[in-house]
Amino acid sequence: MTEFELLAPARDAATAFAAIDHGADAVYIGGPAFGARSAACNSLDDIASVVSYAHRFGVRVYVTLNTIIYEHELEEMQRLTHELYRIGVDALIVQDMALLMPGTAPIELHASTQTDARTPEKAAMLARAGFAQIVLPREFSLDEIARTHAAVPEARLEVFVHGALCVSYSGDCQAGFATTGRSANRGECPQVCRLRFRLTDGRGRDVVPPDGGSSERHWLSLADMNRLDRLADLAAAGATSFKIEGRLKSPAYVKEVTAAYSQALNRLIESNPDRFRRSSHGRVRLTFKPDTAAAFNRGFTTYFLTPDARTGISSTLTPKWTGQPVGTTLQCNGGRIRARLSAALNPGDGLVWLDGKGDLHGFRVNKVEGDVIHTPAGADVPSRPGIKLMRNNDARHQAMLQRDDTARRTMRLDMTLRLSADRRVVLDLKDERGCGVTLASDQRAEDTARTPQDAARRKVLERLGDTPYELGTLDDRAGDAFIPASLLADLRRRAIEALDCVWETVRPVARRKPAALPPAEFENMRLSYHDNVANSMARRFYESHGAVVEHQALEVEPQTAGPLRVMTTRYCLRRELGACLRRPEQASKLPPELFLEAPLGRFRLHFDCANCQMQVYK
Repeated sequence: MTEFELLAPARDAATAFAAIDHGADAVYIGGPAFGARSAACNSLDDIASVVSYAHRFGVRVYVTLNTIIYEHELEEMQRLTHELYRIGVDALIVQDMALLMPGTAPIELHASTQTDARTPEKAAMLARAGFAQIVLPREFSLDEIARTHAAVPEARLEVFVHGALCVSYSGDCQAGFATTGRSANRGECPQVCRLRFRLTDGRGRDVVPPDGGSSERHWLSLADMNRLDRLADLAAAGATSFKIEGRLKSPAYVKEVTAAYSQALNRLIESNPDRFRRSSHGRVRLTFKPDTAAAFNRGFTTYFLTPDARTGISSTLTPKWTGQPVGTTLQCNGGRIRARLSAALNPGDGLVWLDGKGDLHGFRVNKVEGDVIHTPAGADVPSRPGIKLMRNNDARHQAMLQRDDTARRTMRLDMTLRLSADRRVVLDLKDERGCGVTLASDQRAEDTARTPQDAARRKVLERLGDTPYELGTLDDRAGDAFIPASLLADLRRRAIEALDCVWETVRPVARRKPAALPPAEFENMRLSYHDNVANSMARRFYESHGAVVEHQALEVEPQTAGPLRVMTTRYCLRRELGACLRRPEQASKLPPELFLEAPLGRFRLHFDCANCQMQVYK
């Protein structure tokens, strides 16, 4: 039977708890250092608290150590792996091959998207190197996922299903470091791809796109991924871990999106009960109906999942969240806007609108009276009728998500109450994880009750309080024996404590997969700065298997001569604008040479039509 894992992000412990409560089978979280989101670091104590809570439900905890490692950091990195191993972290998500070398803890390793498993052959190499789970590129189609699964059937394949998209193949983007000195591979991505650029030709003249709009747009900014309706297709292709992007996102965002995908995954499993199951335990009860459209997004795309999904994937007007349409202005009079509304508004809602240049503006609602919106003094409001209003902050919905009672996760616990041969009170427990305990009291049930005791005994035994359990079945075989409520409550409490101890001893614990790389694995391979080799241990890993490191990562060995390729993207700006060079009837819509210009530099676009890719050179 195939186990599926819904993998949710956590910027901190509170967000991790929210993800677990709302249906995650695993969470990924940044450690004290070496995470690819430097703004989302967490202490060992906080991670230990997440591990303790998660493991009760069989939820796994993965820590991201997915930056490149500098030479002077190797000892610190190795020490950190042992500390994470000690507190029970289930796996490390990494990109630097130094973590495969002797000295690191025997903890399971997952190949981060930064390892760039762009081909089935690369994925197979990573599996032989000892990675138990491989994060596939966001760009992969269903066919590419299936071909990778066929190449490495023993490895678990992790695919992104929701959230922000990197326009470049992850791990192979040097745009930030080359322009600002801030490296995505060191957790400091400056998001160059979200900036506004001028589109120009080879002579520096503005290029008007075929739609007649401005030459200044966020040309490299993509919409957000949403594959909520494609989980069955991904599962059929061989994916087993479904990853939500967002280690900088709020707990409210994580609650909303995790709950939506957890419900969708449950529906898939319910329709295939003999084939699939979740990798963790517990039932989630929500107090709200999750809606991914209500959480931050830049519009949605399935990206390159199918052949027909190669256009309509950008968000060039703004990299911000424009929200959902709520109406159109009819009359604007300073702080009073009369509008034709399609949704009920509330005080505190955030509304936004786009001007003629494509710039995003916004204001907050003070009060709503019928079709009249009152705004604060000095608010940035539209000045004419016909402006479309979008809501990107539903104050009432967000306030609800801030509450602590939006979800509760529990596990089924079956009980049998009986008397032993010498009339001691015995309680048998068995939970949905397969764990069971039997506990007998020291006190005997000597007396006979005058009235039926079933309801009273159930009332005591089902008081499971803040434990992660809820009563399933109660088989009461104690008959007419009188059992004091205090005895039952004490027996219940001690039995549950014993059950938790049993689970800790039998819970599956993953260990490092042994490597099986042949000595000549990388024979004739010549590595450039795109391979991100940044220390002697990573270099030794490649060279011991036949590779030649011609150029280390830019962060340790800058390249100054000639144009620098800083991105390789499957997204093609020409194709997005209907000017594909492979289609003669479209090609003439744009000049053959295109450049992107911004204050931080000028970039030449090269169109590799044979591979249907775009390359960006600084």
